[in-house]
Amino acid sequence: MRKIFISLCLSFFSLYGAELNWAKSYEEAMQKAFQQNKNVMLLVTTKRCRWCRKLESTTLQDEGVINRLEKDYISVHVTRGKDDYPSHLKASGVPTTFFLDVNGQPIIKKVVGYWNVEDYLSFLDDVDYKLGRKSY
Repeated sequence: MRKIFISLCLSFFSLYGAELNWAKSYEEAMQKAFQQNKNVMLLVTTKRCRWCRKLESTTLQDEGVINRLEKDYISVHVTRGKDDYPSHLKASGVPTTFFLDVNGQPIIKKVVGYWNVEDYLSFLDDVDYKLGRKSY
C-alpha cells in the first residue's frame, strides 16, 4: 500500500510539478545559451501588470509551453525599469517576450501582450520556422 501511495505522489508531481527554470539575470541567460547552444526567451514585465501575471500563471504554466521552452531556450524574466537588459530591446508595453539568438539579437519580432497557450506555441513555431527547424 505504501509503495502505491509513493508511486501516486511521484506521478502527481511529475505531471503537475513542471515549471520553467529561470536564469537569474540576462547576463546569466546569455552565458548559458552560449554554453548550451540554445536561444533565449526574455520576458519583460512590471510589478503591477495584471496581464503579466495572467501570462505567468496560465500560459507559462502549461506543460507543452514549458517543455518547448526548456528544450530549446534559456528563459529569463526581467522587470522593466529595474533589471538590466540591452537597451535595443525596447519593451514599450508589458508583458513583452523576446526570442533571442546567442548573440542577443531578436529572431522574430517581439511579442507584446498576453497570449493564450495555443497562440504562444504558434510564436514558438514561428521561431522554429525562422531557424529552419520546422517547415509549414
